[in-house]
Amino acid sequence: MRVLLVDDEVTILVTLRDALEEAGHEVLGATDTTSALQALETGDPQVVVTDVRLPGEGGVAILKRSVELDPLRPVILMTGYATVDDAVAAMRLGAVDYVQKPFRNETIIQRLAGIARLSDLETENTRLREELARSRGFEGIVGQSEVMQGVFARVRTVASSEATILIQGESGTGKERIAQAVHDESSRKDQPFIPLSCAALPEGLLEAELFGHEKGAFTDARKERKGRFELAHGGTLFLDDIDDMPLPTQVKLLRVLQERSFERVGGERLIEVDIRVVVATKVDLREMVRAGTFRDDLYWRVHVVPILLPPLRERVGDVPLLVQHLMQRHGGAQEWSVTRSTMGMLDRYQWPGNVRELENAIQRGIALAGKDHVLQAEDLLPADPRWRGATEVPEKVEPLRLVLKQAERAHLTLALQLTGGHRTQCAELLGISRKVLWEKLRDHGLGGKADDDPLPQADGEDSASKDSSQQDLS
Repeated sequence: MRVLLVDDEVTILVTLRDALEEAGHEVLGATDTTSALQALETGDPQVVVTDVRLPGEGGVAILKRSVELDPLRPVILMTGYATVDDAVAAMRLGAVDYVQKPFRNETIIQRLAGIARLSDLETENTRLREELARSRGFEGIVGQSEVMQGVFARVRTVASSEATILIQGESGTGKERIAQAVHDESSRKDQPFIPLSCAALPEGLLEAELFGHEKGAFTDARKERKGRFELAHGGTLFLDDIDDMPLPTQVKLLRVLQERSFERVGGERLIEVDIRVVVATKVDLREMVRAGTFRDDLYWRVHVVPILLPPLRERVGDVPLLVQHLMQRHGGAQEWSVTRSTMGMLDRYQWPGNVRELENAIQRGIALAGKDHVLQAEDLLPADPRWRGATEVPEKVEPLRLVLKQAERAHLTLALQLTGGHRTQCAELLGISRKVLWEKLRDHGLGGKADDDPLPQADGEDSASKDSSQQDLS
C-alpha cells in the first residue's frame, strides 16, 4: 500500500519508514502539517499514519482534510499524550485507529495488514455485488455459469407456451424457483401460482388436496373444499416430487392433463379448469417407468418440455455469487463478508445438498458470527468428514516432468510385481526391449531377477532390438 507517514521526530520517521518499506509498502514521508497536506493532494496515499502534535495545525487537520478528499481512506493517529477523550474524538472525526507512543514498528505493520485485509474484502465484495447484479436470471435465482445461463434461456423460450414442463434436478437445486420463473415469464403471471409437494401428503389426503372434496365425502368433511386444481384456475399448478405420487392418483392426474376436467372427491359434477401444469422430480422417471412405479402414459404427458437443473457442484463460478446473494438475503441490515480462504473452501466443497445446503451454511454462519460481520470457516463448515476435501489446502502443482517420472516408476513397480521380478517377462509385458527396461530400472533404482536370458549390451543387440530400443527411448 502507499502510506503517507507524518512525524516531526526524524528518528521515528526514518526507522518506521524503513520498517514499512521492508514490509512491502510504498512510503511518502512528511515532517510537518504543510508538507503532509501537500502530499495528500498530490501523492494519493491509500493510508495515512500521522502524529497528532506537529508543527503547524497538527495531525487533526491532516485527518480532517483526508476525510474531505476521500472519506474511505483509513487514517491512523499516533501520539505520546493519548487520553480516552482524545481517542474518542479522533474516531468521531474519522480515524480508524489511535496508537500511543512509544510503540513497536510491528504494531503499525500489523494495523496496516488488517486494513489491507479489510480493503481486499471490500474490493472482493464490490466485485461480487457487481457480478451478482449481472447474474440474476429471475427473481431469487442467481447464476453466471454456462449451464445456468442455458437454463435461463430455456425458461424464457418455453414460458410463453402452454406446454407441460418437467423440471429435473437433485434435491435442493431450486426446482420450485424455476417453476415460479416459468409462471412469472408467462401470460399467466397475474394469475395464481399454486405449488404442492406430492411427497408431503399420504395418498388419501393427496387426492383430496389436488381435486378438493364435497361435503360428507369422508369423515370430517363437514363442508366442500376446493382443491389445488381449482385454486390454480387461470394460472399455474406446480407439482413437486411427482415421483412420489401413488399409481391410483397418477391415473386421475393423467385424465386432468388430457381433458382439463375432473370431479371432486365424493362428487359427480365435472369441473373444468384452465391451468398450466409444471411438474418436478429428483429422480429419473424413465427408470421408474421400467420398474413399473410410474405410468408410461403419464410420463409422456408430463415429459413435453424438459428442463434439467444442474447440481451446484457443476455450476462453475456460481458459489461465490450465491454466497454474496444469500448474505444479502439473510444478513438483515448488516453488510457481511467472507475471507478469500473461506470462500475457497466453500468453492471446493461438493455440496450434495446443493443450494439448500449452502443457504443453511450461510444462515448458520451469520447466527454464529462475531461483531466484525465476517463469516468464519469454523462456523460455515460443520465437523463432518464430507468437508475434509474442502478444508484441506490444495497441494502445489508439481512439475510435469516429476509427475511423469513418478508415474513411470509406479508402473514399473507394478509390472515387476506381476512378473515376480522376472525382467524378460516384465519387458514383454511393458512392450519394450530388455535393454530399455534395464536402463529404466537403473534410473529409478529398481531391481529385478537376473533371469537366465541376460540383459543385452549395446554392442551385442541385434538390429531389431536396436530399432525397438530407439523407438522406446524416443
